[in-house]
Amino acid sequence: MDDDGRKARWERRAEIPLGLASVLYFASYAVRVLAHGLPTGWRDSCLAVMFAAWAVFVVDYSVRWRLSGQGPRFVRTHWLDTLVVVLPLLRPLRVVKVYEAVQRRRGEPRLALYSRVIVYAGLSVALLGFAGALAVYQQEHAAPGATMRTFGDAVWWTCATLATVGYGDVAPVTPAGRTIAVGLMACGLALLGAVTGSFSSWLLQVFSSEGDEKPPGS
Repeated sequence: MDDDGRKARWERRAEIPLGLASVLYFASYAVRVLAHGLPTGWRDSCLAVMFAAWAVFVVDYSVRWRLSGQGPRFVRTHWLDTLVVVLPLLRPLRVVKVYEAVQRRRGEPRLALYSRVIVYAGLSVALLGFAGALAVYQQEHAAPGATMRTFGDAVWWTCATLATVGYGDVAPVTPAGRTIAVGLMACGLALLGAVTGSFSSWLLQVFSSEGDEKPPGS
């Protein structure tokens, strides 16, 4: 079997285990950030789970790099995968892929293209929003002059940022928090553009098909 075949087989087999590792990483991170009164032993256990999940991500990335046969060019052509390894908090987005993998294995029909774009964009917004709220809350809640004192404040700010509204009543004050804000703004614009473009294309297709219909007897 050639390298492409081995790479495809590895990706199929690793899809669901990587998805589970993503969920474990995300859940452990959420517990460490939100459960302030958690005993030290439990917090250390969550950290150990996070490192174990991250090690799984690194192994997957290394195997796919090796099987690609591209050498250093793999980093450039798979920049998003590289970014996710560096910032594993983005990894829960793989849950979207796991959902489709389960559908394929069960032989269930896939959604239409436009429906898939909207559904996956919605799932991505929810996951990115929660991850962004956790990350910015961790950086901001104890900072001097911070306006995000509770996780609810962070969720409100994240929703306003992803929606590109930006009320300004809550804003990050730390350099790390502002860096997270820039990333969320970019993701919000990209996802909003994807959904808007898909919906517009669907409307054009519907109106075009209606225009092609001819009245009876013509």
